[in-house]
Amino acid sequence: MRQEDRLGVILERLNQHSSVGVPELAQELQVSQASVRRDLQLLEDQQLLTRTHGWAVASGVLYELPMRYRGGQRQEAKRAIARRALELLPGDIGSIGLNGGSTTTEVARALISRGRLRVVTNALNIASELAVRAHIDLVVCGGSARSESYELVGPIAEATLSGLNLDVAILGVDGVSAKAGLTTHHEVEAQTNRAILNAAARIIVVADATKIGRRAFARISEISPGCDLVTDKDADPQAIADLERAGVVVHLV
Repeated sequence: MRQEDRLGVILERLNQHSSVGVPELAQELQVSQASVRRDLQLLEDQQLLTRTHGWAVASGVLYELPMRYRGGQRQEAKRAIARRALELLPGDIGSIGLNGGSTTTEVARALISRGRLRVVTNALNIASELAVRAHIDLVVCGGSARSESYELVGPIAEATLSGLNLDVAILGVDGVSAKAGLTTHHEVEAQTNRAILNAAARIIVVADATKIGRRAFARISEISPGCDLVTDKDADPQAIADLERAGVVVHLV
């Protein structure tokens, strides 16, 4: 496992349990305790945790895992989700909107194999990958940058999106459930994501199994009957059934 992936697992365990032990982490990550201690030191240097003797505790409450530590988590599932999402697109599609996130980043990478296309995004990392592709007509929203998600958010981004019409919005979320709808961790990010949805004629939600049936702090929108959700087969069956009863078209990979 790469160090970047190990760091993501450590932060996720802290998010779940508030504290983690060095021996337990070494066993789970299949590395030496010395390697775990070095990882913990790196995260403490970034003020993401506090080390104690044989343990690490969260520095405050970690509601959102930084984007730089999310890319390696459930990567194969996210790639499969991205491929399936693109299979749902008609061949003559002209424009796609993408928000930020590790799954939509995989969608952007998969888009490279398609023909000429206009892509609108508020994600800096996605923009940097697509900007060098001559067949991609890239439009990037302005706005205030969020270091956690690499997204440009706020009134400037929303003003840009309000003047656009998109064929499809492919949206990554932090939670999706029949009751709570589409949710994310940050309220301003939720507003900008809502603007992407409002600009689109069709909505495809991409979310791995860990997001299904869960809710985050800020609601992006209620569930829209007829929208597509692409997730993986590890998703909770009851949550999937609830979403289908709400009118969502679910695609499992």
